[in-house]
Amino acid sequence: MASVDGKDGTVEPVAGPQVPGSSPALTQRSAAQQSWERNFRRWGGYPLLGMGALTSAASADALMPGHEVQVAGALVSVALALQVWWSRSGHRLPARSPAGQLYYLVRFLLAFTLTWLNPFFAIYAVLGYFDAPHLLPPRFVHAGLLATAVIMAGSQSGGLPPTSTVNWVAFGLLYVLNAPLVLVFSRIAAQEAEHAATMAATIAELEHTNARLALALEENVGLHAQLLVQAREAGIADERRRLAAEIHDTLAQGLAGIITQLEAATESGDPVAARGHARRAVALARDSLGEARRSVHNLAPGELAHAALPDALRRTVEEWSAVAGVRAEFTVTGTAEPLHDEVEATLLRIAQEGLANARRHAAASRVGVTLSYMVDEVTLDVRDDGRGFDPAALPPRKHTGGFGLGGMRARAERIAGAVGIESEPGRGTAVSARVPLVRHG
Repeated sequence: MASVDGKDGTVEPVAGPQVPGSSPALTQRSAAQQSWERNFRRWGGYPLLGMGALTSAASADALMPGHEVQVAGALVSVALALQVWWSRSGHRLPARSPAGQLYYLVRFLLAFTLTWLNPFFAIYAVLGYFDAPHLLPPRFVHAGLLATAVIMAGSQSGGLPPTSTVNWVAFGLLYVLNAPLVLVFSRIAAQEAEHAATMAATIAELEHTNARLALALEENVGLHAQLLVQAREAGIADERRRLAAEIHDTLAQGLAGIITQLEAATESGDPVAARGHARRAVALARDSLGEARRSVHNLAPGELAHAALPDALRRTVEEWSAVAGVRAEFTVTGTAEPLHDEVEATLLRIAQEGLANARRHAAASRVGVTLSYMVDEVTLDVRDDGRGFDPAALPPRKHTGGFGLGGMRARAERIAGAVGIESEPGRGTAVSARVPLVRHG
């Protein structure tokens, strides 16, 4: 991984996530290369100056008169002192600082003069290729590279200044070769630096994104735990409502029927009729006990245990009519087919509640129940010709009262259905439940 160093503009390794498409080995190799370049700019002058001095000393007899050897020795000492300053403190200067530019210029003049004295000092002048982009302003980088190419071409052609036409021709050809090459390589290096900077910015953005993702994950963990608690509480509340509705639709209505039959038996002067009422009360008690057991075990209504929904509704209507003493009719339209257990149980409970409301409140003389099978939904209508009421003026349900219309709506909504009510005072009531037609799996 890499980032741009704020002091010298170089690319430094940093810790962080890998850039997509890059490998750890490639990233480590890039970091190692950048480290090598920094170390070479700091310490490379020593071996290059030493090699140039040694090769020049070995060829001094052939290439340098006596006084030039002394001048070269003095210049080498100056170059060494300059290199010591650079390696100790100068390398810490910001990129393209005035002191760095002065260092580059002084070193170039020393290298040029030394190469003029002996072409082997061009080994030392090679440094100008490596740190021109780092030390010089962008507009002077090419000038520094081309000036260094002059030293290299002069050394390769036999030394500066060229002493013959052949040397001049060789110098020109070599300069034409060196100059484009150094500019091309400089352009490649600049592109690599831009790529490294882009990579560093991408990595920094990835680190920031990863940090935000980690924070979001922590928040999600807390949110998930909170949702689990809420779901558990909602499940408990829903189960309580279900059991309350089951008790209301089964035990409460059964007990109401038992009370009605027992009161009728007590008030009847005919022993035969009284025994009939008592038998109905016993039958209702048995049914209520069975429903209580099934509700505890979360089973379907007992009426649906051994009968299809239309048959269970017909039996329910007939029994209600016998108990309430009200004429009741049951009709099926469409093609009856097995429905999902929850759908059948919901429709049966809504029918029972609608009939119970008609007996308690409507004072009706006639009730009709219709079950309609359609393409994608099933409807259940419970109509009576009783006293009716104003649906908009219904009082809020009390804790001591029944579930009534609100309970029917809640049951239908639990399976994505709906319950509608039409009623007017003196004109009867119609309750219509619509639920999706979900076939038995």
